[in-house]
Amino acid sequence: MKPPRLSIVTPSYNQSTFLEETIRSVVDQGYPNLEYVVIDGGSTDGSIEIIKKYESHLAYWESEPDEGHGHALNKGFARTSGEIMAWINSDDKYTPWSFQVVAEIFSKFPHIDWIVGFNSYWNSQGAMTYAWRHPKNIYDYLIGNYRWVQQESVFWRRSLWEKAGSHINQDYRLAVDGELWTRFFLHEELYSLDCILSGYRIQSQNRGIQHHDECSREMEAAIEIMRKKCPPGTLETGQKLSRLKSVKKRWIMQHFPLQYLVSRFIWPEMYRDLRYKNIAFQNEEWAERSLPWSI
Repeated sequence: MKPPRLSIVTPSYNQSTFLEETIRSVVDQGYPNLEYVVIDGGSTDGSIEIIKKYESHLAYWESEPDEGHGHALNKGFARTSGEIMAWINSDDKYTPWSFQVVAEIFSKFPHIDWIVGFNSYWNSQGAMTYAWRHPKNIYDYLIGNYRWVQQESVFWRRSLWEKAGSHINQDYRLAVDGELWTRFFLHEELYSLDCILSGYRIQSQNRGIQHHDECSREMEAAIEIMRKKCPPGTLETGQKLSRLKSVKKRWIMQHFPLQYLVSRFIWPEMYRDLRYKNIAFQNEEWAERSLPWSI
């Protein structure tokens, strides 16, 4: 059976220091049904020469000024047709096994529409320094616990992309990924995958690090819009959790885990609905399970 087509977009601007490593993390996987698009914003630092070096592996590339990160991504995704979608920024990179694992998951579990691997981080030299499981669901977002669904490790079906409007919101300068997740959460649950699929490179020019406060403000604005579109039952649960979180800060119980209070004393039935969806490798195969909700 032919593996699903995987559409990957890399937006880039003057990232020649890291760009080749990013591109190679995509093309060196040898994935047999890859559609890879690079959208360069008119770089003047040697990036074009790097892109041309790998031109035979690309479905499309261009280099011209754009209107920002979201615009570059929209241009890139408009050139794709694959069933599975993702993007990797030009200073980050995938692990060598990521595409094979992603294809296996989406093929085996047709009801799963988006996944995220472990949150993981590369240093400026390209060595992975740490990683951990970091599941999230819509209730985390509703109570402000949104940091972070790691964009580099997220893959989704085109059908979910279409349900969510088929676009990156260009009104956001930094949190274009987090805003997209708020729309995804309105349609489908996120499955955390016990595998390291990619990583975020910590380096001096990271926009998210340099503009952390602005990114947080954008996320809070996106979540407020999401609240207005939530189903009544979901919103009601989120409001209960928000009130509990607020009260817990003022009580002597502040040292008790919030999930313990909910599961044992307050809303034990609701707590079952809060559990995270997870996929782990067990008994020589990928298997679904759930994990306790936590904050």
